[in-house]
Amino acid sequence: MIKPHFSRLAGALTLGLAAIGCSLTMPVLAQNDVMTPIAIPAQPSAIELGTGPLPGATAKESWHSQYGSVFARNVTVATLTPFFPATGKASGAAVIVAPGGGFRTLSMNNEGWDVAKALADKGVAAFVLKYRLKQTPADMADFEKSMAEMFSGAARANRPLAQQDPAVEFAPQIADARAAFALIRKRAKEWQIDADRIGMVGFSAGAMLTISTTLYGKDAKPAFIGDIYGPLTKVEVPADAPPLFIGLAADDPFFANAGYGLIDSWREAKRPVEFHLFEQGGHGFGMYPKTTTSTGWFDSFVRWLDMHGYLKPKK
Repeated sequence: MIKPHFSRLAGALTLGLAAIGCSLTMPVLAQNDVMTPIAIPAQPSAIELGTGPLPGATAKESWHSQYGSVFARNVTVATLTPFFPATGKASGAAVIVAPGGGFRTLSMNNEGWDVAKALADKGVAAFVLKYRLKQTPADMADFEKSMAEMFSGAARANRPLAQQDPAVEFAPQIADARAAFALIRKRAKEWQIDADRIGMVGFSAGAMLTISTTLYGKDAKPAFIGDIYGPLTKVEVPADAPPLFIGLAADDPFFANAGYGLIDSWREAKRPVEFHLFEQGGHGFGMYPKTTTSTGWFDSFVRWLDMHGYLKPKK
């Protein structure tokens, strides 16, 4: 029997994805920007995670540009791309960065590489997780049409709640996250990382993956986690749950009006949680420069990491 919190979380994720599709990572300020197909960028530092090709996949990985950023879709093989601090600057801590995109695309610049570079500049090794995605039409026009259908009122009204728990529904993505943690721990000495100081931060769908990995990822066990504009659905929190940082805009059209159950869950479990509710920022602000205070989420996150001792070498 599925536990109640499983179905609540899966239901929230399903409704959120049905309503927003790939807009999970799109800034409100540029709604008319078009999707332009691009060649797959060279990724010489990317390391395959060994979780195998996505079962049943027929469409091949492809990329497009939009909103001054680049997006990957139809990812069938998971990779991890490292960004290391400058020599002598490393704190020994590390973060796995999970971009968002409705499990249909990945915002590789705004919620991946740019975040990782900024973390490395603060002395924290960062690893961008390009996790496997749900398949979408290979043709760009058909892809855009499928996204438009997801936006339609009929699609939102007729899409049923997920009946599976996230551990099943997002099994490939959780497996990719677990493999990322395992790889970093295996090479921790080589990369000058403390194996017990590896955290994870995710954006929108990536935030969903971060929470799911924490709750159902078995041996993943992140030391700390960041949830940036993900759903705040109430969950059952394990006794050893890691410190949690949450950033959300009050005008987020998808997740700002469904309560703050995730925060309540962490507090009820007497686990550390920090919550920043920005007055404005919409959804998908990530590392985009905006005039709203949501742009300050990264500085707040870094101060939070410092408060927990992750910006300095372990004594």
